[in-house]
Amino acid sequence: MYNAGRYIELCSPSLLNQSLGKDEYEIIYVDDGSTDDSAERLDELAAKHAHVRVVHQENSGWPGKPRNVGVRLARGEYVQFVDQDDELTPRALEHLHRLAVRNQSDIVLGKVIGTMAGPSRVFKRTVERCTAEDAPLFESLTPHKMFRRDFLLTHDLAFPEGPVRLEDQLFMAQAYVRAKTVSILADQPCYIWKRRDDGGNNSGRAATPEDYYGHLRGVVEAIKEGTEPGPLQDHLLRRSYRVELLRPVSEPRVLQRKGKALERYFDVVRNMALDAYPPGVREGLPAVSGLRAHLLEEGHLDSLVELARRTRGIRPRVTVDDVRWRSGRLVVSTTMSLIRADGEPLTLVERYGRLLLDPELLAGIEGAEGWESPHPLGHTHGELLLHDTARDLWWFPDVDLTPRTEPLGGGRHRVVLTGETAIDPATLAGGEAMLPGTHLVWASVQLLGIGRRARVARDDDRPRPATTKVGTPPRLVIPTWGGPGGQLRLAVGRPGHATVPDRILLGTTAAPRVRKAARTLLHRLPPDVRHQARTLARRADPWKSAGRK
Repeated sequence: MYNAGRYIELCSPSLLNQSLGKDEYEIIYVDDGSTDDSAERLDELAAKHAHVRVVHQENSGWPGKPRNVGVRLARGEYVQFVDQDDELTPRALEHLHRLAVRNQSDIVLGKVIGTMAGPSRVFKRTVERCTAEDAPLFESLTPHKMFRRDFLLTHDLAFPEGPVRLEDQLFMAQAYVRAKTVSILADQPCYIWKRRDDGGNNSGRAATPEDYYGHLRGVVEAIKEGTEPGPLQDHLLRRSYRVELLRPVSEPRVLQRKGKALERYFDVVRNMALDAYPPGVREGLPAVSGLRAHLLEEGHLDSLVELARRTRGIRPRVTVDDVRWRSGRLVVSTTMSLIRADGEPLTLVERYGRLLLDPELLAGIEGAEGWESPHPLGHTHGELLLHDTARDLWWFPDVDLTPRTEPLGGGRHRVVLTGETAIDPATLAGGEAMLPGTHLVWASVQLLGIGRRARVARDDDRPRPATTKVGTPPRLVIPTWGGPGGQLRLAVGRPGHATVPDRILLGTTAAPRVRKAARTLLHRLPPDVRHQARTLARRADPWKSAGRK
């Protein structure tokens, strides 16, 4: 750590108060030549806590050397890296270590939450054993993970030392391609990844394009060295091509840079695309991503800018076809698609036996017209997510969505995802009941190489589903439509407080305007009459037909 200051006091309680016994783990702080009072703060911690060790060294300029020193000094079977401005949840080490020992894992990924973390498909489900070949591990390239120490030492895995960009990605790439067993703990949050309010995160430091992509080449070479040429290598490299190369030439970034700065960035990215990646990486991209790659490698900067202007307006259309309780689960039937800025669907047009990407979207863009989409359903994905707003947690319910092409007439087609998502309030939170608070329902959709997220909202006067109660002791689960756009949300009550408050007493009334009028009338009643009305409503037991069977 370096010049952590007050962040030491913010982070250290989460390390000191782990559920493991103090004799079961140690905390190693490596002070990288701090010039503030961090060294003194750390020494005070070590003096108070026998399982805390502090090492002071000359400044190395980057996190790599302190992490390597910590690995060499560690005495445990496993090591967990924690950055100075982040935190662990109270039982993180206990649960991660238990999963690691059970599977003799080389690496364990714990669910990440916080202001630097969004929803990640890596943490959809807990996975006992996997590798980079059968799990999307390369979507998680931060080092905030647990590693078997012998695994690191045997393979001589260490962070590059000194001011090296993408040192995390390089280390993780080398580790993933060598790991025989990786485990993923998704049932509960483990690591709280925070954005510092003083802007002090290393990841926030600016870099020149030459510097950044020079270090990215090291990550690409690490993957090549650890894999044989072929489908697996192409698959692992595709993430960096998609994120590190195509993102800068896509909206919004390519529209934010101008003039010489844009041309400089484009030239560096293009050279990287041409020199570092096998053809199979590009060939496996979906339609729009593949088109961007083609324009990038052919040198059509103006075309990329114009394409970004047009695709910027593409948005998801999520139609709620039905919402109802079924055997204690809230089943949401949806149809997902993409529409252009003009409100028309993003289409594929059949011409001479070929499916072409929306000709109206691409009209007049040099190098883009007539772009074919031979596999329109490839890389297609959609799902509903629930956001626990109080804890900034994302959960993934069971989903059964099927992609298909839907004819629109005149040889035009659109790609849609249709099906059901089953939200089980009793098990959604990692096998446990949903916690009290508001849980917003979002849709995430990936079609034809365009990814978007949208609120799941009604577009009619569809009534809200009935209130139900789950768990022991019971807690209320109240589905409602509200907030921006009338978003579907689940309000979860506290355990043991399964009574219906006035504001939802008549919540099953079909029309929102009727509910509002009923609430107004209810509050105008004398207290004794209002009490009788509530009693009668409870006897009706509005959740009875919706509860578990």
